[in-house]
Amino acid sequence: MTAQDMAEVFHRIALLLELKGENPFKVRAYKTGAETVENFAGDIVALAAANKLAGIKGIGEALRDKLHEMATTGKLEFYEKLKAEFPESIFGLFDISGLGPKKIALLYKELKVAGVADLKRVCENGEASKLSGFGDKTVVKLLESIAFHEQHASEFRLGDVAPVAEQVIAALRDNHKVGRVEICGSYRRGKETVHDLDFLASSKHPQEVIDAFVALPVFVHTIAKGGTKASVRTKDGLQCDLRVVSNAEFPFALNYFTGSKEHNVAMRQRCLARGWSLNEYAITVSEGAEPPPPVHEERDIYRALGMEFIEPELRENTGELDAALHNTLPRLVELSNLRGTFHNHTTASDGAATLAQMAQAAQDLGLQYLGIADHSKSSFQANGLDATRLRKQIAEIRAMNEDFDGFKLFAGSEVDILKDGSLDFDDDLLAELDYVVASVHNVMNLPEAEMTTRIIKAIENP
Repeated sequence: MTAQDMAEVFHRIALLLELKGENPFKVRAYKTGAETVENFAGDIVALAAANKLAGIKGIGEALRDKLHEMATTGKLEFYEKLKAEFPESIFGLFDISGLGPKKIALLYKELKVAGVADLKRVCENGEASKLSGFGDKTVVKLLESIAFHEQHASEFRLGDVAPVAEQVIAALRDNHKVGRVEICGSYRRGKETVHDLDFLASSKHPQEVIDAFVALPVFVHTIAKGGTKASVRTKDGLQCDLRVVSNAEFPFALNYFTGSKEHNVAMRQRCLARGWSLNEYAITVSEGAEPPPPVHEERDIYRALGMEFIEPELRENTGELDAALHNTLPRLVELSNLRGTFHNHTTASDGAATLAQMAQAAQDLGLQYLGIADHSKSSFQANGLDATRLRKQIAEIRAMNEDFDGFKLFAGSEVDILKDGSLDFDDDLLAELDYVVASVHNVMNLPEAEMTTRIIKAIENP
């Protein structure tokens, strides 16, 4: 069991306890525990197995025992009994906008709604509108949310799938039967959302690599499996595909499976103009045409066409090929360009590191500044700071800045925008800050005009 698995169990326990109407402090303890496990810098699984979790903030004795049980047995009896009280499909209801634990519990108790399909049925046949708190307008909004969910059910945010991508790529690199390996597709192109993950490997033993790939513990279902390619799925429904090619084919396959389709078409047209045929395996030369120079790496394909190497993030056929031909490609933003960052939380609210640890880590990364913006008091679920605690933090930041050379901390706050558009602190306190991050954290169901007015009023605060 991985740290991510442990955190997921705690997250699900929190949801199930909310469905049962348990004490909110108990629910919060599991949510905090999940966040602590997710953000822990060391090997929390090994520490849990050795019963050495004492002293870690956010993990009390009861959670320590549960982590130890998961680390040593691979499961948690408390969770198994708890989830047996509800159908597995009920977790899908939490993905529907407009539904919280109380409404889900009512739907389940009164109408036996155990999943999204059930919810759609009772909304369409009028049963849901008869429940307390479910008027006609609410039902219409729920049906809109269900339609949106169905339309985007196979889309995943890049950041959400990154842990899976890195885990799988690391496993493939550790396989001594694998030569080269890369993630292709929209993930490599840095798209904001992806539908699946495309892995590419080179090997002289493709079947053995395929067998090892489908056996990885992160996958729960094998969709298809052959001698050189396989498709599998994670428990979250993310499809992952692996294709194994020879080392000579690897540069061409990497270029082809990275895409985009439009970029690939344009590349093939450029090759055809030279008498070459480009596909995912090789460049084939027409009779009488001048052959290209040898291709050992992906960038050799672009070099053969007289181009600069085009970074994957630019490959959308929006002018990048002409720019590469004339050496006018833009330089992409790199980590070294980042001078600092403003939206950061510490352990004062719901962060995972102290103010001092954050400042030191920022300096270790070579940053010139770091902004601290812990939650404000209305975000009580995130241990938001009240005026007294915030002023104490501001004073601490000012004092620390006296000792820095070439580095600065900025004092900020992630301030809740209240329902009427006012902010969570008075103007005198806000004026003491270097900057403010203003956020909506509640009352998400206002009509569009009211929500717009709310946001504008917050922005107009001097």
